[in-house]
Amino acid sequence: MRPAYERRYRQTVRRIDLWSVLKISVCFYLTALIVMLFAGRVLWWIASAVGIIGNVESFVAELIGNDPDDFELLSWEVLRASTLVGLVFVSVMVVVTTLAAAFYNLFAELTGGVEITVVEDDYTSGR
Repeated sequence: MRPAYERRYRQTVRRIDLWSVLKISVCFYLTALIVMLFAGRVLWWIASAVGIIGNVESFVAELIGNDPDDFELLSWEVLRASTLVGLVFVSVMVVVTTLAAAFYNLFAELTGGVEITVVEDDYTSGR
């Protein structure tokens, strides 16, 4: 079925609100961190159940010259360190995303912004 009526018009994005970018990027990156921590925890449980964690612990203990039973990876310590590194990453990415939007606003003033062609289709039924 072909559209009976097609309307095209151009929109120009001249400015992006920095406060909106900040709010959306905080929500996005925090959600991504939560998903990554949850997935990491599930993978840790699976690796522990299969015995991979124990093999890694004994391998590292042999590398540093300790008794294989002396070295142990503490899951809560690993989770806490991952959370702290993730929060630093979230903070850095929120700043980078907001700065990118600010740079877009500066360049849009010089170049006129990004032009987008929007197509609106109006379908009519043949009944």
